[in-house]
Amino acid sequence: MINLLVLLAFAGNIAPRAHALPSDWLRKFTPSSRDDGSWLWSWAWASDGTVSVVDRSPPVTFPARPASFGAELSDPLLGYVIPLSSFMAPCPYDSGNTTHRYPFEADPVLGCPPLCLSGSTQPDPSDTWIALVQRGGCPFVEKARQAQRLGAKAVVVGGDRDNPDALLNMFSERDASDVTIAATYIKYWDYVQLSSMIAVSNTTHSGLKTLSLLLNTEYSAWEWYSPIITFIIILLLPSLLTFITLLIHRIRAARAAQRDRAPESVVHNLPWRVWTGTGWEKHEPPFVPADASAAFDHVVEQGPDTPNASTSHDVPQPAWVESQSECAICLEMFVKGDRVRVLPCFHLFHMDEVDEWLIHKKKLCPICKADVTQPHIPPPEHRATEHAHPEPAPAGVPEASSRSPSSVADSDERTPLLQPPSDRAPEEAQAAAS
Repeated sequence: MINLLVLLAFAGNIAPRAHALPSDWLRKFTPSSRDDGSWLWSWAWASDGTVSVVDRSPPVTFPARPASFGAELSDPLLGYVIPLSSFMAPCPYDSGNTTHRYPFEADPVLGCPPLCLSGSTQPDPSDTWIALVQRGGCPFVEKARQAQRLGAKAVVVGGDRDNPDALLNMFSERDASDVTIAATYIKYWDYVQLSSMIAVSNTTHSGLKTLSLLLNTEYSAWEWYSPIITFIIILLLPSLLTFITLLIHRIRAARAAQRDRAPESVVHNLPWRVWTGTGWEKHEPPFVPADASAAFDHVVEQGPDTPNASTSHDVPQPAWVESQSECAICLEMFVKGDRVRVLPCFHLFHMDEVDEWLIHKKKLCPICKADVTQPHIPPPEHRATEHAHPEPAPAGVPEASSRSPSSVADSDERTPLLQPPSDRAPEEAQAAAS
């Protein structure tokens, strides 16, 4: 955490300077001379630039990328662009000259040395002119050295057909401190268009067709902010993902807890009583308007024959309901004047306590865990009473066989509760004979 604060303070200190004068701020951290080790810095942190033909209206501008070697353009450079192939040719082969041998073939289009004049005209070295060559044949730094020997103030290298849309970072793996001119790279199709414009140009310089070209290097502030911002994002990303995960978990937990609670409208519409000391004074829920009852019916599922199943006192109650004298929440006896809430399962609790439980905790009865928002199911005693007096079976329909009282009396704890019909038949026959 301390390292992060130090990094933020450092970024805040240098950011205004970089935003105001990005190129000047950058040069403080860039080697003044392009030695053999500085190519890695420029290759990793390449700046962008433009190459513009100012003879046209509006000017024709091509994206460019300065090389890691050679001079840095602090200010735009305006000069005449001349292809080396328009006045240079490969030098004749000299078998006796072993001092300047190159491991590549000379080519004026590619700007690969050794090159010699092919005619009587050549650019004046005192003028500001820019050499134009194409990628391939030899290293980039050799192209720059050849243009520098001819007196060019800069060299523009065009792309090749194999990578027409690539905007490369030109660098030299070896010492390039002898290169003192600027070098920049443009795409292949931009090189083709620039060459075509020179071929049909009416402007000449020293008898050679040319155009006025403006080289400009743009140091984007974002280019130098991006490593710092990326590093900060990498540090903060795990914490941000953890925070989002915890936030989603809390939202889901809150929604799940909300589903486990009973709506206030349902709880407040449950019947309640007042203990008078000798008996119960029953109270029905307040009158609910028609529009409110529709919303209430949407929350609470109700059976077809029980329009208000969870609140009505007309439903037959078990005998133990009237005998309840203690609240299961506070474990205190009901005293005179206590207001008691009656749940659909007929359990009694102090009104304030059970309302707090149902609305803010669970929608289940604290004793039997019955859902107060669901239709009331008759207690087991009532179902047993209904089954104790079954309706007589229609004529011609045999009654279901059951075990006789004698068979029940003769059974013990080891007698199976369910027996196959073959086992029950002898017992029933013996009971009928007796």
